Amino acid sequence: MKSWIRHAAALAAFMTAGAVQAVGLVGITLPPGFPSIEDTSLARPLIGFGAAGPVTRTPVIFIHGNNDTPFPTACNPYGRVQAMAQYFADNGYATSELWGVGYQGDQCDLAADQTRRSSIAHTNAANVPDLRRFVRAVMEFTGAKRVDIVGHSLGVTLAREWMRQDEAQHLVRRFVAIDGPNHGIINCSPDPANYWQAPAAGGFTPASDVCQELGSPDSPFLRLLNGRGGRNENDGPARVLVIRNGDASFVYFPVQDGSVAPVPAQDSSGKPTDFTRSASLRGAREIVFTGQGAYDPILRTGHLGILNSPQTWHAAFEFLNERSRGKDD
Repeated sequence: MKSWIRHAAALAAFMTAGAVQAVGLVGITLPPGFPSIEDTSLARPLIGFGAAGPVTRTPVIFIHGNNDTPFPTACNPYGRVQAMAQYFADNGYATSELWGVGYQGDQCDLAADQTRRSSIAHTNAANVPDLRRFVRAVMEFTGAKRVDIVGHSLGVTLAREWMRQDEAQHLVRRFVAIDGPNHGIINCSPDPANYWQAPAAGGFTPASDVCQELGSPDSPFLRLLNGRGGRNENDGPARVLVIRNGDASFVYFPVQDGSVAPVPAQDSSGKPTDFTRSASLRGAREIVFTGQGAYDPILRTGHLGILNSPQTWHAAFEFLNERSRGKDD
């Protein structure tokens, strides 16, 4: 753990110094000439990564999950979408085609109040404006007409909500949805055994802003996002690949996930609810992995490990680069 924090601090110092990014190395800054976009919740510029240079492939935008960052920071030792982007760079992408957005800052504000993890600033709705402006800026900077998106956890529903609000499905060629809360999370029940309600654990009470969105498959937010009845949740021209856990994921499964203890399988009203297939999307291609906790070096969880997994990286890369018989290319 200490080595991760030291590594993160070094990276943060590197970013502050504004060091020049090496060719082929995914950095921790946005390039000169890229517009400064103010985070609507933090009132400071969005953090992220990207690079100037020629673009021949569809640019990829990586979107992290709740309480995460696009790269390790002094306050977050994870930030593994950067490592996933580096895998893409190592396999043929130019760094000018790889972009990451940090829509919740460096997470250092959590030290003063852990309940910010479940606050309005960490909801899908509050962060759509940041993603909207970032996608448009990437398209303008690169000259691309469309982008590919790789999202993890909250980054999945955030991307979907942006596309829904803006009717922007035509701007996304392909979308990789990794263990996203498409049908809610298990962490919001009023049961006393749901320790996520404690302020020190994030304050995920039924009344919290994140739980108002994601505490039940039938929340107003998810009903609007997913449509009604048997509607295909993969409407639009973008091709979608879901990659999810099939055995343990602390936001969906009532089982031990690494060092994270389980909570009751209830929604925010206390109703017994099965969230184990929450990451699925009707109409999307799906890959189910197990044993992903092996790739989380800190907590050994499947939910965080699946983002850092060579299996996930390879599947996402292959999906974005496979030849299509359809209209998406």
